[in-house]
Amino acid sequence: MTNTIVNTVASMLPSDDDHPYRTGAWQPNFREWDADDLHVEGEIPADLEGVYLRNTENPVHPSIGMYHPFDGDGMIHQMSFTGGRAGYHNRFVRTDGLRMEQDAGEPLWTGFYDLAQNSKRDGWGARGRMKDSSSTDVIVHNGVALTSFWQCGDVYQLDPMTLEARGKAAWASQFPSPTGVSAHTKLDERTGELLIFGYSATPPYMHYGVVSPTGELVHSIEVPLPGPRLPHDMAFSENYVILNDLPLFWEPDLLAQGVHLPKFFPDIPTRLAVIPRRGSTADIRWFEADPTYVLHWINAYEEGDELVLDGFFQHNPAPGKKPGATRNESLYRNIDLTQIQARPHRWRLDLVTGETKEESLSDRVMEFGMINAAVAGTPYRYSYNMTGTPGWFLFDGLVKHDVHTGREQHYSFGEGVFGSETPFAARPNATAEDDGYLLTFTTDMVRDLSECLIFDATSITDGPIARVRLPERISSGTHSCWTPAAQLGGAW
Repeated sequence: MTNTIVNTVASMLPSDDDHPYRTGAWQPNFREWDADDLHVEGEIPADLEGVYLRNTENPVHPSIGMYHPFDGDGMIHQMSFTGGRAGYHNRFVRTDGLRMEQDAGEPLWTGFYDLAQNSKRDGWGARGRMKDSSSTDVIVHNGVALTSFWQCGDVYQLDPMTLEARGKAAWASQFPSPTGVSAHTKLDERTGELLIFGYSATPPYMHYGVVSPTGELVHSIEVPLPGPRLPHDMAFSENYVILNDLPLFWEPDLLAQGVHLPKFFPDIPTRLAVIPRRGSTADIRWFEADPTYVLHWINAYEEGDELVLDGFFQHNPAPGKKPGATRNESLYRNIDLTQIQARPHRWRLDLVTGETKEESLSDRVMEFGMINAAVAGTPYRYSYNMTGTPGWFLFDGLVKHDVHTGREQHYSFGEGVFGSETPFAARPNATAEDDGYLLTFTTDMVRDLSECLIFDATSITDGPIARVRLPERISSGTHSCWTPAAQLGGAW
């Protein structure tokens, strides 16, 4: 058993870098590891069989101009489990943008926040001048790990076990959206279908599609919008998909001048598009709701004549500048969960009358919810959500939320320790929705290390049942997935 550095990518960041989202808990990694000689506290469950993958914004080059924490290059961290043992790999996502910057020896694109519009190369995605870093999401479909970018772009493929690059997904290049595919593709484990969307700054502004269990684009339609929008996520039920037109989008007058500045319009309602899974553009039904922005949905399901949709309602989507705030505190206030006040929320869409009813599900600020993927699109009981660190885009705790009773279990990672989106791993032959485990990578600034924590999902307040130490401390990151061995096919 060995821990081996298989590659080191040279950092092109300033030697005296002091950017708050390229240092500290967001300090990027440049070494790629294959490791199976890992220190374990506690005992890894023998029935935990599969892979845990997490994507990370991990910049090699700074952006031209201002850097946004979502600009960084994609890096996948993977931990595999079998027979009570664990192995770890991490790899950069070898995107076209990363390759071009490495060849040039300098940054070639501005980031999301920069208004100078002085990218040296054309870009990908909804904005058109950004680098597609494929650093937002990761999911496993048809035995292949897929990475994607929140502002749309290509879909990159990796072996879920070794993280070996497998090029781009052919079906993504066939999708008619001019800017490619957005992050938050949705896997329906019951059908094996992958549901996708993409958005752009040109009419019709959004597209929706279906990828078959064998990886072929089998359905796509236009979803016309009133103008360019910034949707981030989608949801699905047994028979429908739900897309959105939310009143936070690029300010139209500035966009006409080539300036991409998001603005919240509180007088415009939230609009939710309900579409049969294989429906046409003519089948789209729009439902109106209170104005907000929703970064992530939790789940959707059908209940009689109603479509129930759960997600995180932002009670303050456009927080104002606080007196005395530093430049960085002001610049990044829109990704501070405690300022945007994101809380679990429920929308009930009456498919007969067209009416919408809403209710809050919790008073606790939290986001980045995960559920047992086996119940996605159907009635469910539990979500596993992250709590935020005031002033930062960092997660300081984990909440198990019972949507039936409102009961919540909360676990704090501790001072100076930050977790990441926490997927659920079901036990084989599970007898209940929460019969399984939760997994999260942590960045521990106090002990200068990272671990994979494993919780018994029935009682997270008891703390982790095992801690698996990684070979080095890793940057904080965002989205993740769990894939059981049975769904990995030949990759396993």
